[in-house]
Amino acid sequence: MNIFKAPDWISQFNFPYTSFDEVPQSVFDAINRDLDSLQHLEPLASIVIPAWNEEVNILRSIASLAKLKTTIPVEILVVNNNSTDQMQKTLDHLHVRTAFQPIPGWGPARQTGLEQARGKYLLTADADGIYPQDWLNEMMAVLTQPGVICVCGRYSFIPSPGFPRWILTIHETLKGYLADARHLKRPHLNAYGISLGYVREYGLKIGYVMRKVRGEDGRMCFDMMQYGKVKQVKSRKARVWTGTRTLRIEGKGSYSRALWLKMGIELRRMGGLFVAQAPHDTKTSLNE
Repeated sequence: MNIFKAPDWISQFNFPYTSFDEVPQSVFDAINRDLDSLQHLEPLASIVIPAWNEEVNILRSIASLAKLKTTIPVEILVVNNNSTDQMQKTLDHLHVRTAFQPIPGWGPARQTGLEQARGKYLLTADADGIYPQDWLNEMMAVLTQPGVICVCGRYSFIPSPGFPRWILTIHETLKGYLADARHLKRPHLNAYGISLGYVREYGLKIGYVMRKVRGEDGRMCFDMMQYGKVKQVKSRKARVWTGTRTLRIEGKGSYSRALWLKMGIELRRMGGLFVAQAPHDTKTSLNE
């Protein structure tokens, strides 16, 4: 695998559409054939996607998940977090379960998915993620190990104008070293909703923060550590791909600025990574 370029398989999900109105029925029919072959009425694992105003991105994400190669009984559940675009129309044309959460925020949306999922295991995905065909198998292979309560996957960025793949590779390599350092004492800091899995029973005991604050997945993971081990899933077969939207926002369009901002933040936090975080109320704590 050439880490300095995005894999070729991603291109099949590079739909040219900018709105629901542009998507031909034949595209929905093809995705639904894959979904019908994949999903089970009695799933062992539930893939939950919270989404807000993602009428086109959600199509790409679900199309990639529909291509999963697995024998694990699975379902896909999408939570509409009070979208104001035509995302619900997109979902209504796809053979996936849907739920609605009017309270804005990642935590409330993920909580609805947690409550309505049917599987013993819950894997979280993002509406702008593109998932490789082995993602579920690789995540579940670690999650089902004895004593493991939560697993954290990794992701890479699809190159875009202003964000060449070579600089993204450097960014991701440094981020990988950082993840290994975090895992020693603060594994919950590696929990990102784009690629996360946990035992649903314990998720229901804990619950998500019900206010609009970032880090809802890390908070959940932190509280889960009282019940078992957190492990990383480093396999490149499980690496999710996503756009540079978040980097562009953080760096205001400049990859160099985005990279340096990220590095500066993480360097300031480095000293604390080698000390376990003290118990605290994750439902009311601030992001500091």
